[in-house]
Amino acid sequence: MFLTFKMFMQMCMYVHSHETTKPYISILITMGLVSGNNKTTAGAGDPDQRSSPPPPPEGNLQQHLPPKTVIIFAVVAVSCLVLYHSSITFPFSGNYNNSLSAGSIHDNSDINLGELKTILKKAAMSNNTVIITTLNDAWAEPNSMFDLLLDSFRIGNQTARFLKHLVVVTLDQKAYARCLKLHPHCYDLRTNGIDFSEEAYFMAPDYLKMMWRRIDFLRSVLDLGYSFVFTDADIMWFRDPFPKFHKDADFQIACDYFNGNPSDLQNLPNGGFNYVNSNNKTIQFYKFWYNSRLTYPTLHDQDVFNEIKFNPFIKDIGLTIRFLDTAYFGGFCQPSKDLNKVCTMHANCCVGLENKVNDLGIMLRDWRKYKESFANQTLASGSTGSWTVPQLCRGSFNRPRVTKKKDGQGRKS
Repeated sequence: MFLTFKMFMQMCMYVHSHETTKPYISILITMGLVSGNNKTTAGAGDPDQRSSPPPPPEGNLQQHLPPKTVIIFAVVAVSCLVLYHSSITFPFSGNYNNSLSAGSIHDNSDINLGELKTILKKAAMSNNTVIITTLNDAWAEPNSMFDLLLDSFRIGNQTARFLKHLVVVTLDQKAYARCLKLHPHCYDLRTNGIDFSEEAYFMAPDYLKMMWRRIDFLRSVLDLGYSFVFTDADIMWFRDPFPKFHKDADFQIACDYFNGNPSDLQNLPNGGFNYVNSNNKTIQFYKFWYNSRLTYPTLHDQDVFNEIKFNPFIKDIGLTIRFLDTAYFGGFCQPSKDLNKVCTMHANCCVGLENKVNDLGIMLRDWRKYKESFANQTLASGSTGSWTVPQLCRGSFNRPRVTKKKDGQGRKS
């Protein structure tokens, strides 16, 4: 007697949907593992056992089960419960074969949990919240994205205090070395066999790997009990964002385009900035999000989120999603028009490292001018200030990319 994978999954469906043991025994009988007279079935070659299975007998089956059947049931039931509470999504996806394919189970073998715990503990706020960004060599070079990000914290309105809570997750050795020179909380997250040091073009294979690596890492942070604000390095911080976060949300995400309703799933989100509370709901959601890359292999994390935000799984786990107003959390797609209110600005709707660095540098100059005029009381009454960007970022999707050379090596830009 043996239990095939299909039989196992059918039994798991029963375990998931019934509270008593009687239906479990019925499915054993239906699948031919137990006969109506409580004897195990003959081998697969027995012609008498290949016909349609008999209906389950009436009466108290549990009292007449042989020990072998009890053992089978116990093992399967426990296994199903373990699967149900793991990262596997078959109860909701309707396609358990795909969701159990290679790569759906998380592998933290390349995460040094001891070091990560130490860094998170040092960086955490009193409520166990950290700010996280990711960085590779291309973005960590002098006068590039990392310098701009740190500069924005320093010149923002009371945002310098958040630097001690910022954890910089580096994706290659050069980025890690430079981070250690500039910042106290650096975590080296390298993936064996993959080089993330150069700029990854939008939607290129390395870009997709980098984005999914990030999602899996953030799930690990939630698992360790830390809430986080994730911020892309091309997002400038100008004010404390926490007063503008929703108090009733588990997962909050910025938008490329915000329609005015923070609860409307039709908003177009941007995965570069989100605030996530650590709880069972968000941990399960990040597992589901990460595993959904197998269902949508050609999409990046943001587009996959746009697909799964309507999935019944979200409602089943009770996850509360809120979308952040671009009046406070803006970007080049939909700028924050009032500099008296803006918290963050993102170089979204823009590709090319040089384009982003150029326009973010101009953005910081705009902010300095605004602060100076405000301090000198030369800002006109009722003025909201203004940005002079985007410039190079405007139309960047339509321009050809230029390859630069550095140290004799080709570098993407």
